[in-house]
Amino acid sequence: MGIKERIAGLNWAEISNAMDNKGYALVKNVLTADECDALSSQYADEQLYRKTIVMEHHQYGLGEYKYFKYPLPMLVQQLRESFYPKLAPIANGWMQYLNKEQRFPDTLEELLQHCHEHEQLRPTPLILQYTQGGYNAMHQDLYGEVFFPMQLVFILDEPGRDYEGGEFILMEQKPRAQSRAMVLKPVKGDMLLFTTSYRPAKGSTGYHRVNMKHGVGEITAGKRRSMGIIFHDAK
Repeated sequence: MGIKERIAGLNWAEISNAMDNKGYALVKNVLTADECDALSSQYADEQLYRKTIVMEHHQYGLGEYKYFKYPLPMLVQQLRESFYPKLAPIANGWMQYLNKEQRFPDTLEELLQHCHEHEQLRPTPLILQYTQGGYNAMHQDLYGEVFFPMQLVFILDEPGRDYEGGEFILMEQKPRAQSRAMVLKPVKGDMLLFTTSYRPAKGSTGYHRVNMKHGVGEITAGKRRSMGIIFHDAK
């Protein structure tokens, strides 16, 4: 089954419910082992990337990531194009819950056109690599005035075999409350869908905004690679 058919066949009612209630969804076995290995093997092909970031140089953590350049590899493009129209209705539901006038277009092409009108021209899908001692500090991937409120990450290596540690961490910051951490353990081929910046949460007087950040815990052994899909482009 091709990637487009796999995406169409996911339990979108369950995913939407998880996003509304928690701000994230862990979806098993979205990529095959061969697809994960193909993405990992491309890490060394510098012709595919527009920029390499050494994280410790910027106090982002300890590790390295590379932004793909246009045109994106076929699988990355297919994932970006196929997931976006499934997520736009969830994102627009969030805007309604929070009484925001903003609405996201139906297609990725329209979103990117909006980005380009705001001088956000550079692609943001990326591949990340951490070795022993590596980690990613808590952050948000915004990149400019225009941003889509959800993003994806795919795990390309197998925990317990290729690496130890490296849990995915989400930090929720509710108004007038202490922060809450969620520690997730996806495995090779799994996808994490999560909020880029905030999510709506229902309280006693209606919905309010809850800010969220994400990061990666310390890798205690081995090598951990992942691939992130961010839907908006960067300045």
